[in-house]
Amino acid sequence: MTAAVPPSPAVPGPPPAGDGPHRPAGGAAKAPARPVPGLGGLRQTGQLFALALSVIRLTFKRPFQLREFVGQFWFVASVSILPAALVSIPFGAVIALQVGSLTQQFGAQSFTGGASVLAVIQQASPLIVALLISGAAGSAICADLGSRTIREELDAMEVMGVSPVQRLVVPRVLATMGVAVLLNGLVSVVGTLGGYFFNVIMQGGTPGAYLSSFSALAQLPDLYVGEIKALIFGFIAGVVAAYRGLNPKGGPKGVGDAVNQSVVITFLLLFLVNTILTAIYLQIVPAKGS
Repeated sequence: MTAAVPPSPAVPGPPPAGDGPHRPAGGAAKAPARPVPGLGGLRQTGQLFALALSVIRLTFKRPFQLREFVGQFWFVASVSILPAALVSIPFGAVIALQVGSLTQQFGAQSFTGGASVLAVIQQASPLIVALLISGAAGSAICADLGSRTIREELDAMEVMGVSPVQRLVVPRVLATMGVAVLLNGLVSVVGTLGGYFFNVIMQGGTPGAYLSSFSALAQLPDLYVGEIKALIFGFIAGVVAAYRGLNPKGGPKGVGDAVNQSVVITFLLLFLVNTILTAIYLQIVPAKGS
């Protein structure tokens, strides 16, 4: 009786032409997905807005990091108060001298004080404060968070169940907002005094005309809009610095690049938001005496 010979295993042949690892069975070949140009910037913009909303939401969530807030508030104030006071003097002087020269050409020297003071309170003071906070404190905040990120400290916090945004970002953003509001009042006063001094001493203006024009044209909403601008600008400076610090690319060099990017992005956003707020204010609040 002859033993049955087992069948030989089938040897796989070459795959059909056009089939590959990326081709699904019974379907046509699919090209690999390509990144859409421009979506990187949109994605980062969305992440920035998401971080801003998270900061607002976690501000009212317990526990509040009071010690961290006080420490950051003192740090931001200590590095910003002296430059803000020194910069506000030439800003007020330049505005007063420029406005004074223009009013002299039109024979309206009595309106120099009101025009220059309104320019300082509404426009110059909030921008000066926000730019100095962004350059001095915002860069330090970005570098601090960036160094923590590349050392994976934030990942360790998340593993332990601690929110890095609530623990680190919220106190820093609130500190920049609080210092911006307080420094805005200081810069407004110092800038007004600087404009008054240079107008009276260098351009021969009279103190009575300077003060009377200020009281005739200025109103409380002008001060309110300056403080509101300072509050919003401080929020923008803190959020942008925190966002770039939480998302550095690479090692220490990436942290340095993130610091530069945070300052540039903050400057662009500040001027854009200032234009929008000024246009809204001038449309809603009528000028005094109109």
